[in-house]
Amino acid sequence: MSHKITVFRGDGIGPELVDNVLKILKAADAQLEYEIFNVGEDEWKRNGALIPEEAYASFERTKVLLKSPITTPVGKGFRSLNVTLRGQYDLYANIRPVKSNAAVKTPFKNVDIVIFRENTEGLYVGVEEQVNPDTVHAIKIVTRQASERIIRDAFEYAKKNGRKKVTCIHKANILKMSDGMFLSIFKEIAKEYPEIEGDDKIIDNTCMQLVMNPNQFDVMVMQNLYGDILSDLCSGLIGGLGLVPSSNIGSDYAMFEAVHGSAPDIAGKHLANPTAFLWSACMMLEYLGENETAGRIRKAVDEVLAEGKHLTRDLHGTATTEEYVDAVIARL
Repeated sequence: MSHKITVFRGDGIGPELVDNVLKILKAADAQLEYEIFNVGEDEWKRNGALIPEEAYASFERTKVLLKSPITTPVGKGFRSLNVTLRGQYDLYANIRPVKSNAAVKTPFKNVDIVIFRENTEGLYVGVEEQVNPDTVHAIKIVTRQASERIIRDAFEYAKKNGRKKVTCIHKANILKMSDGMFLSIFKEIAKEYPEIEGDDKIIDNTCMQLVMNPNQFDVMVMQNLYGDILSDLCSGLIGGLGLVPSSNIGSDYAMFEAVHGSAPDIAGKHLANPTAFLWSACMMLEYLGENETAGRIRKAVDEVLAEGKHLTRDLHGTATTEEYVDAVIARL
């Protein structure tokens, strides 16, 4: 049975990532049907909407979205499209697996961290108030409901995937009410999972510990801002954003995207590395129950990276996007 999914082509390198990744999915015989839409800054310039109505309607039908990078026009009063989509469809769990690949040389070996970031509240609700001409208040919102579901998801993921530890990242020593509540909920839920170690660390100490010994971390759960910062820091440990996929999961909808931006400076130059977007597509296949297809694609990518002959420029190689993609397809 094939699954219908919605695809957003995005800006910058977005359209070429979509074309190349769909080519690999086809070669892997993924049982998917696509509804494909142009979205983003270019679409806004053409038709006055960042996301056309029919694209929203498609996502509401299929409930699964593969989304390539989108440029949010700066300083034009637009909220980030990602923030908008996460809020509109209650995509509360942002899950970012960060895993070392032996083919990519960094000072760190065997990093294998999964970040669970709460996606719908914290500082990213964007509630700001001009108190007087020289003072602005930004409101951070933390609720029990949102905290409980992201923390429980992190423990359930650990249980299902044989993970040993879940770490709560916070600043409860200073933000005693908001982060204090998040931490106390974490401690309550941790008691329900005696087989998994539950510990907590303050955000600034976490940053230091990550660059000294990232192997001490397994699954990490946190609010929005800390998750945004730590997922980029962890990406750096394994060689950069070009290797990090992500999923945004809600109760009814799911969106899969690479963590990196639209890289307009290399658009159309055949330099883009599609790995993160491809691995996001693999997370989507697993979400849809197509684990065998996802496993074959992951194995093909690992083999191409390990061989080292067809690496893109960001991985210190000379291959074009298409040469890399063709090598992955040959492995499949």
